[in-house]
Amino acid sequence: MNKLTKSHPFSISGLYAITPDELVTGLLCRKVEAALQGGVSLVQYRNKAANGTLRLRQASALLALCRSYHVPMVINDHLDLCAQIDADGLHLGMTDCDVSAARRLLGADKIIGASCYDQPELAIKAEQAGASYVAFGACFSSSTKPDAVNASLDLFAQMRQKISIPLVAIGGITLENASSALQAGADAVAVVGALFNANDIMETSQQFTHLFKTTSI
Repeated sequence: MNKLTKSHPFSISGLYAITPDELVTGLLCRKVEAALQGGVSLVQYRNKAANGTLRLRQASALLALCRSYHVPMVINDHLDLCAQIDADGLHLGMTDCDVSAARRLLGADKIIGASCYDQPELAIKAEQAGASYVAFGACFSSSTKPDAVNASLDLFAQMRQKISIPLVAIGGITLENASSALQAGADAVAVVGALFNANDIMETSQQFTHLFKTTSI
């Protein structure tokens, strides 16, 4: 299968913030803005506790906020919501919409990410189908997904030899272990709890961002 053309203008690297299950839209926006002020390079709107009406309200508010900081925002799972608000892209899990179908519907300029867990073959297929990046995890024990499969950091070095799109590390990423993922070959680290549960979200975002400048691969 030939790779589909991807022409989105965004670089997938650095701190990738994934939103918590926050039902209060104003509070969610304040938390995300603090992360943006600290240097987040990509935001994923994910709220498993929200209904469709709340998802639309929150995603619309966050998209406007992210665009004011010139940071792309992708939607977790919901292709219809991504298309409705013209978000910058979509992140898909194994049981969500097919990557190639999402690429056809959203076009070449949107970011499409795919969760590949601990399975290299999923990453190869995702790239061939038009994915912009792939994510492996859980790299460490995760409070967000405590039952998630474990993905060895060795996967990143292996996949750098097999695919050319960016690699994202996810699952249990903290300030203490993020450098290990970067040294292993991850282009970005996706973080939920260690960022949004922090006492000072902006400072924590700055500290994560600083790791990308100081960690040698």
